[in-house]
Amino acid sequence: MIFYSTKTASIKASAEEAIFNSLPADNGLYMPESIPTLSPDFISNIENKTFNEIAVEITHTLFGDEITRSEVETLINQAYDFDAPVRQINEKDYVLELFHGPSMAFKDFGARFMAAIMSHYLARSKRKIQILVATSGDTGGAVAQGFYKIPGISVTILYPSGKVSEIQERQLTTPGHNVTAIEVDGTFDDCQKLVKEAFLDPELNARFNLASANSINIARLIPQSFYYFSAYAQLKKLGKPIVFAVPSGNFGNLSAGLLAYRMGLPVERFVAATNLNNAVPRYLESGTYEPLPSIETISNAMDVGNPSNFVRFQRFFNDDWKSATEKVSGFYFDNEQTKTAMREVSETSQYVMCPHTAVAYQGLQAYREENTSDYTGVFLATAHPAKFIDLVEETLEKQIEIPERLKSLLSIEKVATSMNSSFSEFKKLLLSTLN
Repeated sequence: MIFYSTKTASIKASAEEAIFNSLPADNGLYMPESIPTLSPDFISNIENKTFNEIAVEITHTLFGDEITRSEVETLINQAYDFDAPVRQINEKDYVLELFHGPSMAFKDFGARFMAAIMSHYLARSKRKIQILVATSGDTGGAVAQGFYKIPGISVTILYPSGKVSEIQERQLTTPGHNVTAIEVDGTFDDCQKLVKEAFLDPELNARFNLASANSINIARLIPQSFYYFSAYAQLKKLGKPIVFAVPSGNFGNLSAGLLAYRMGLPVERFVAATNLNNAVPRYLESGTYEPLPSIETISNAMDVGNPSNFVRFQRFFNDDWKSATEKVSGFYFDNEQTKTAMREVSETSQYVMCPHTAVAYQGLQAYREENTSDYTGVFLATAHPAKFIDLVEETLEKQIEIPERLKSLLSIEKVATSMNSSFSEFKKLLLSTLN
């Protein structure tokens, strides 16, 4: 499979090059030169496939001869010993639960795939790499868990101080071994900017084999398409069109849904649901993209003012705004609306949502108010509510159970290096600490 840069189409890379380079030299993003479609027979019989069987077919279709089918099967089975179940919430709506992996967040799907495929390539080349990743919450924990003790890979995670939940922070600051955490006095956008600058710095690139595990890396995007197909497989028997409501921050999740759609997944519509960091909903309404500094909200993993994946989002529609509006609707919500939704679903369906999931639920309900045709609504649950225990319990005015794998983290002391958002300081730190 060949990838091109969204800034300079003549810059090309193989799948292996795109995965390890993370960003093209021109600071664009890698996109598939062409997107293959799955066979109609596969889609027709998808309800008989397991999650891993679906993942193998998608991966093999995309990567072609670069990795054999038997190697793909090994990678997928290494990555996934968990599923993405769909649960009914009310008469017409379902929730796609993406928090059954090791870090209990949807980022596990991308991180585990990346760890498996990078390990595969590294074993062949006998190289070592340094992964740099910025997190607004769940990416850090998923990457820490996914890459923990993977041979040949060291991980440095940047996160904004005071802007992730306590459990999220413990997940990315307590593993140790090959995982290092840096606490940045700034926002997620600041962390993301530091990572991007590092990839463009000649000295750092000459000294280290840098790679990213953020959704700027195409290997994070590809596996997130798996669960859209899986949800369709579980709901196909209903015989209705499907609308996916996606809680959106950096727009990797929605871009993965668009990749699935382009590969042949039947999707009636996508709903891009954001908090007050609403650059994309405003774009869908006006046709003008105006990113703003990020705003702190209770759905902190979505506090992204200038989504990196927006250029991919546009490219899936050949940079045509009208085409985008024909397939994607955008809505945004404030903190009080999000808390109201959490209480509403808890009371009517006895289902507990994290604030990000609640944003997706609100997006689906807002779309229903405008479109009353007969379809199945699916909103994505991106994290276990216990990862935001204080907020959820305060909002619902009741205690919720904390899974043991999360509860045990609270007794472990965090280990993180603090720094400001200056790239010169970050570069100095990397040069003094990375091997």
